[in-house]
Amino acid sequence: MPRYRPHVSPRELIVLGTASQVPTRRRNHNGYLLRWDGEGLLFDPGEGAQRQMLLAGVAASDVTRLCLTHFHGDHCLGVPGVVQRLSLDRVPHPVHSHYPASGREFFARLRHACAFHETADLREEPVERDGPVATGPFGMLEARRLDHGVESYGYRLVEPDGRRMVRELLAQFGIRGPLVGELQRRGSLEVDGRTVRVADVSAPRPGQRFAFVMDTRLCDGVYALADQADLLVIESTFLHEDRALAADYGHLTAAQAARVAEECGVRRLVLTHFSQRYDDPTRFHHEAAELFGGEIVVAEDLVRVPVPARRAVPA
Repeated sequence: MPRYRPHVSPRELIVLGTASQVPTRRRNHNGYLLRWDGEGLLFDPGEGAQRQMLLAGVAASDVTRLCLTHFHGDHCLGVPGVVQRLSLDRVPHPVHSHYPASGREFFARLRHACAFHETADLREEPVERDGPVATGPFGMLEARRLDHGVESYGYRLVEPDGRRMVRELLAQFGIRGPLVGELQRRGSLEVDGRTVRVADVSAPRPGQRFAFVMDTRLCDGVYALADQADLLVIESTFLHEDRALAADYGHLTAAQAARVAEECGVRRLVLTHFSQRYDDPTRFHHEAAELFGGEIVVAEDLVRVPVPARRAVPA
């Protein structure tokens, strides 16, 4: 079963916790930080998230967005500590907070759970429907409704497709230095009497996709989020043998998560949110590997999982 060791990566998932409702001696409640260039998206910080951030080398100032899927405790009881730490450390940038709009009252209670001096610029942006919730240099962050006992949304980060400049092609047209930037800004340049377009000196650069799917039964939203994801983080609370429990409580099995990944063209699959009833994590890997042919990571607390390199573009 593959293990991922800490290393420097501009785009990586830092796993803070992997337990479901009940933490164990080796698994903290949920928590995941996605480093995506200049963004730090903190998903579902459960109880103990602030300490896990310390152990993982994640500073409060790394967080630019707080994304909650729903308001069950293992996905949100870490919010008070994280919010207060933003102020204690005087984080200078705004932190945007996305959560199901029906849970406004719960978020207010978590945000103001006890007395503290609030200085952080925390901007609440509740999610009311499927669709985009934020756009920026990072791409587009969108939400999709899931099927759980309370209102729940999954998240998907999509970088738009682009183009990368090819040094050899630039040299053929005599384009170098500041002219490269000018060509990118304008889209075309006149060079020695001929028009050179960006497409003439570049190659397609596929955008990357990240998906985060927590507590849910199988539904259309799961597949929409996972579609062509380079990195899919998905709950697999139960094994196939307990699929009836999964259906009753609004969760997925490792087999279901793997089938979604296979059908949606996922490249790297991260299984997490494990029930305390299982003491052998290799069982999740074995079950998923029967259905999914890509890379599988059975998440452990404090590991880092890099976003795969960009998909190869056919010549």
